[in-house]
Amino acid sequence: MSGLRVERRGDVALLWIDQPERSVAVLTDAFLRALAAAIDELDADDGVRGAVLANARPGAFLAGADIASFLRYDTPEQVVAAIHEGNALLERIERWRKPLVVAVDGACMGGGTELALAGRYVIASTGPGTRFGLPEVQLGLLPGLGGTVRLPERVGLERALDMMLTGRNLYARQARRAGLAHATHHPEGLVAAAVAAARRLAAGELAAPRPEPGWRRQLLERTPARALAFDQAAKQVAKRTHGNYPAAERILEVVKVWATQGRRAGLEASAQRFAELSFTPQARALVHLFFLQTAAKKNPWKGAARPVRAVGVVGAGLMGSGIAEVSAANGLDVYLKDRDLELALKGKHAVWRGLGRRVGRGLTAFERDRVVERVRPIDGYEPLGLADVTIEAVLELPDLKREMVAQVEAVTHDGHLFASNTSAIPIAEIAAGARRPEAVVGMHYFSPVPKMPLLEVVATPASAEWALGTAYELGLKQGKTVIVVNDGPGFYTTRALGVYVGEALRALREGADPLELERAVVAYGFPLGPLAMTDDVGLDVGAKIQEVMADAVRARGLEPDPASAQLVAGGYLGRKAGKGFYRYEKGKRKQEIDPEALRLAGFPASPSAGAERGPALAERLALTIVREALLCLEEGVLRDPASGDLGAVFGFGFPPFRGGPFFMVDQLGAKAVLERFRALEERHGARFAPPESLVRMAESGSTFYPREAQATA
Repeated sequence: MSGLRVERRGDVALLWIDQPERSVAVLTDAFLRALAAAIDELDADDGVRGAVLANARPGAFLAGADIASFLRYDTPEQVVAAIHEGNALLERIERWRKPLVVAVDGACMGGGTELALAGRYVIASTGPGTRFGLPEVQLGLLPGLGGTVRLPERVGLERALDMMLTGRNLYARQARRAGLAHATHHPEGLVAAAVAAARRLAAGELAAPRPEPGWRRQLLERTPARALAFDQAAKQVAKRTHGNYPAAERILEVVKVWATQGRRAGLEASAQRFAELSFTPQARALVHLFFLQTAAKKNPWKGAARPVRAVGVVGAGLMGSGIAEVSAANGLDVYLKDRDLELALKGKHAVWRGLGRRVGRGLTAFERDRVVERVRPIDGYEPLGLADVTIEAVLELPDLKREMVAQVEAVTHDGHLFASNTSAIPIAEIAAGARRPEAVVGMHYFSPVPKMPLLEVVATPASAEWALGTAYELGLKQGKTVIVVNDGPGFYTTRALGVYVGEALRALREGADPLELERAVVAYGFPLGPLAMTDDVGLDVGAKIQEVMADAVRARGLEPDPASAQLVAGGYLGRKAGKGFYRYEKGKRKQEIDPEALRLAGFPASPSAGAERGPALAERLALTIVREALLCLEEGVLRDPASGDLGAVFGFGFPPFRGGPFFMVDQLGAKAVLERFRALEERHGARFAPPESLVRMAESGSTFYPREAQATA
């Protein structure tokens, strides 16, 4: 199927994007060929004065290009040829004597935005889901269908670079102010307004507005200051990517070609660099994650899931208010309970503050207030009987959590799901004594909940399929990437993270320089060093998790590091208290380690000359995560490698360009990873002993994923 359907409304043709077999519409080769044929046919039809391109499904436009198609090419030359064919069509649309109006309702991303930029007139719906963007950098690629040329021509160099280098979106009104969209309209009547615009454009009664460039844009694009702008952008890219993401550098390069050599040279450079990037290991790793995220949108127990219209949240602190926010923002009623009504009201106010940050970015103040009113503070358990699911987010105390189960079961029906947001306590331990253990699961969110994309659903042997399906479906509705793991101390993410932080603390005891360690880990690709991350999570939270997991850690021959407990005893709770491993000033982290924190934790006052450092130390820490992931798969905590990769990248920031621990093993090769573990075992002992599964893979030459998913370039 081509995915394009043509309809006539008098003298205007409607070009419907119609891909009912897909969850989201994408630019496919078949669609582009059908669009080219339709343009030829309409051009020859004197009864057609203009055309409108819109999606037949309300609230959707085009999510981007069909990424899978680029993985089927064997050489960069084949990719370049395909891009030239697509660019020829977009140039044809751009020069077409009949106006094409692009009516955007919903996500218009990547190739969708590039197609819209080629149209004569863009009208965007004011629906909350309408947004434009060129996020190819997040896949290790660059905009290949002219976006590196048409976007800066339309919105200016500075804004275009910001959008392409960060993947930042523009919502409808932002797009109109920037000049990307020419008009906005409410979703109802959008297509009718686009048809009217096409007729007026054809009659010469309407022209696409061209905003006058301000002095800043003129300065950056028409004077020697342009070179300064590129130099500044290059420095920011280097600081942000540490050379790990070549796509950002290539975007700068091709935009500079457009700025200095013109449109034709810019389009050619874009095609060449896109083709080269599509064969890099970084792009293959990022595309791998994209496909895993897409696959995770399918609930394996969807048929068993029960409908959820209202959610109860017990605990209105940082985590509880965050869970309430993502629930209410996605159309659910929320009953928010805490120890008393005052604390519950504070939680509701936190929801209001959180949503307030989105006002002007796809959300109006009125819409924010309407969402907040879905949150109902309560001080008793009885109203939870009106909810379909209750999620507890109270302190990490097993007895307290078991009490929550009993209190909620007393006021709810048999089909009510109880979920614990614990990050470490085994769910079976929380469900001990429950009247309905089959209805108890873990739903482990990550802080801050509105920003962190992962939800780790934890299944016990008693968890019913309907309970897992309902938890999974609720997570999807909240906008989360969901993984399902089996029960055990720390599940997967906390267990892997605990080993990683523990190894960092051992390195400090060996005499590693704390700031050097942090910088090495960030250069390796993590968003934060382990000490900064521990400060952000809260040293008290870390100490409590360590206490919960102590027996499991000792059973493996390791001794939990006392640093967190010692710091908490000294009043060092992390960023929230302004005292942690780092120094803080007015809530802002300074790039200074607090020497008093090192003293309290018993770390050496000065670095040791013989301590491991730099890339070798960063890789050592990363390999602790890889090893723990392999063990979790061997032991059945992880159900598949995909959950391990998604959990590591989106749960605690394992470097995305490495694809996750399992994909990293595949790309490096099991034999090479085995050799690294053996070298670490020789130097540091049995905690780096290679997992048996890795030894077998090295002997057999097997991989976790099909070999075609990996790049060799």
